Amino acid sequence: MRIAPSLAVAVCLAAAPAAAKTLVFCSEGDPRSLNPQLVTDTTGMNAGRPMFDSLVELETETLKPVPGLAESWDVSEDGRAYTFRLRRGVKFHSNDRFRPSRDFNADDVIFSLGRQWREDHPFHKVSGGHYDYFRDVGMPDLLERVEKLDDHTLRITIRRPEATFLPSLGMPFNVILSAEYGAQLEREGRKELIDEAPVGTGPFVFAGYQKDVVVRYRAFGEYWGWRQPIDTLVFSVTPNAAVRLTKLKSGECHVMAYPNPADIGRIAADSSLVLLSQEGLNIGYLGLHTGRRPFDDLRVRRALNMAIDKAAIVQAVYGGAGRVATNPIPPMLWSYNAEIADYPFDPEGARRLLAEAGYAAGFETELWYLPVSRPYNPNGKRVAEMMQADLAKLGIQVRLMTADWSAYRTKLLAGEAPMALYGWTGDIGDPDNFLDVLLGCTSARPGGNNIAKWCDRGYDELVTRAKRSLDRAERERLYREAQVIAKREAPWVPIAHSVVYMAARKEVSGFRMDLLGRHRFDGVDLK
Repeated sequence: MRIAPSLAVAVCLAAAPAAAKTLVFCSEGDPRSLNPQLVTDTTGMNAGRPMFDSLVELETETLKPVPGLAESWDVSEDGRAYTFRLRRGVKFHSNDRFRPSRDFNADDVIFSLGRQWREDHPFHKVSGGHYDYFRDVGMPDLLERVEKLDDHTLRITIRRPEATFLPSLGMPFNVILSAEYGAQLEREGRKELIDEAPVGTGPFVFAGYQKDVVVRYRAFGEYWGWRQPIDTLVFSVTPNAAVRLTKLKSGECHVMAYPNPADIGRIAADSSLVLLSQEGLNIGYLGLHTGRRPFDDLRVRRALNMAIDKAAIVQAVYGGAGRVATNPIPPMLWSYNAEIADYPFDPEGARRLLAEAGYAAGFETELWYLPVSRPYNPNGKRVAEMMQADLAKLGIQVRLMTADWSAYRTKLLAGEAPMALYGWTGDIGDPDNFLDVLLGCTSARPGGNNIAKWCDRGYDELVTRAKRSLDRAERERLYREAQVIAKREAPWVPIAHSVVYMAARKEVSGFRMDLLGRHRFDGVDLK
């Protein structure tokens, strides 16, 4: 991403004036975009989060939708029409070229949803025109009308009742942009700046970005919520976990993401640091491209599930802070099917299946591994090496491949990797966010989050029916049935559900973890 010189702010981590407070967060990776509409990973979502708000928010403890830019809402008896009453007096940010002339209103919601939904929207094709998360959850087909009743009343009509619609409005891809800023950029012929120099209503204002180095924000003095205790927020891009910890211990950063499991004890014993932990709503897995040989053969996919020693991987890499995964959703999520038995670790059984499939001598393939530590996989390279060793015993010759985080994700979502390590942290507390987004037929398209490109019509019918039902018991039954099919057809080798760790310096107050992997700095202070 390139920022116009007139908009860029010189980025530096030098000491601020004594009266000002600067909090530095050591982030695990570089954001692919600063606009959450354009990303599907938590790194990009968290980089955009300080600047934006949504109509609804997801409450930290319960994950239920609560008021955001919408103060309240009503739902029609048929479950199709949502009428939102919008918050008054909400200010948009300004920058070197834009000064808002009005407060947030219904036009901004129409603009923001329309950009992703309508192909004829003037900003739809800007920055590539990829709205993968919006598409993966089926929003283009679900939306029927978005109507302004007055400046502060909005009605969204959907084509059918859907249990996940309201929580989806609280997800990062449904942030609210400024329609007025968009109109100005369109007149100036600089539409790309809507993503490169973002303007939102959030607690922090964009102040500068240097790729692979830093994102900088300043507190928004007119934020509708409250004035932030800190003056400047800095995301210091630091992919190496050991380097992140060194920076934390030296005071170069105040909060760090995802320490190495081997360092957890050292952090807990350090009187200057605070160790934070939480069971993660996540899954780490090996995706098998079911549209490419030999992974189009069910016997091969099952053989890999039996050939990889998952328990050894969890012990060696996760350091006891994880559990072996059986299903595509974590056990803490409702509708988890605990009756499903995992494939056993059985190299000889795997060898027999490969022989039946015509691969008695094995085959050659690529295994792509994560270049950065993630909450669901703290060391992608080590996991890949252990898998490589397991598969070599069956004659499967694996070439290990990787790329920088942005290129890695692009390759996987495009369906270009035969085998790839990936994972997911839930964005809402609903099984649909795993079972449909990661394995449904809609998201099997190029660019979709279904990296196995697996489309099973029986499975897809079950998860679609579940999403469209408002009956919790029926939804649970359908999701449990869908998990049986996913295990039987084996598009993945599920690896682990992890405990997620973060660390902070003692002087940091108010920083909290939550189930959705959100890094929130509103209300955070330095003592």
